[in-house]
Amino acid sequence: MPLKEGDFVLLLSEGGNTYLIKIKDTYFSTHKDTLYLGDLKGLDYGAKVFGKKGTCFYLLKPTIHDFLMKVERLTQVIYPKDIGLILLKLDVGPGKVVLECGGGSGALTSALAFAVGDKGKVISYEKEAKFQEVAKKNVSRLGLEERVLFKNQEVRDKFDEKEIDAVFLDLKEPWLLLQAAWNALKPGRPLGILVPTTNQISQCLKELERLPFAGIEVLELLLRKYKTNPERIRPEDRMVAHTGYLIFARKVEEK
Repeated sequence: MPLKEGDFVLLLSEGGNTYLIKIKDTYFSTHKDTLYLGDLKGLDYGAKVFGKKGTCFYLLKPTIHDFLMKVERLTQVIYPKDIGLILLKLDVGPGKVVLECGGGSGALTSALAFAVGDKGKVISYEKEAKFQEVAKKNVSRLGLEERVLFKNQEVRDKFDEKEIDAVFLDLKEPWLLLQAAWNALKPGRPLGILVPTTNQISQCLKELERLPFAGIEVLELLLRKYKTNPERIRPEDRMVAHTGYLIFARKVEEK
């Protein structure tokens, strides 16, 4: 289907840089060249175009990964390398109802909304209104706002919901809400937590061991890319190392 005004396109430059843009009658500039976006109307994804100075760009259809890497942010976001495992460990899929607390700028919110499908729901708690407004914008870029119930409130001891399929906590002191998470979850269902420091892990583990949770795991994911020269394959000079520690557990019967 030909591209039209308002469509999102991922511009891939000949140097390997990518730019997530919306087609409209305006100019887009990089440090090397300028491209009139109105000229993209009527073209198809995969097409090759040239800037005013002859720079080549490919028009790619943005994936959910592209949107997550280009989100607007006021907070530190959860990156795709962690999001992928979170979705699998929390068993997030079509029709599921998932609760997150500490939605921030909405990167994980967007991925959750994408995964639950038209019949699922994401309930996103965030106490900072300015963060949640950014999250709403990021979710809307994907056209998924109908799948998310945003709650601008601080949770102190309980969530409004019960019988939730999965809960994820991204807070400074998540251990204070572990009882609330247990109460909100369906029996046997998963809990996920993200914390940036090891002392936070310790606090979470102490509380998890006190409560009826089982299958407790703590892990960290590291991402290392490789150079794509077939004659000199080796790791890139930089890698995405620590972004956060992930903790997972399952709700079980009361002890």
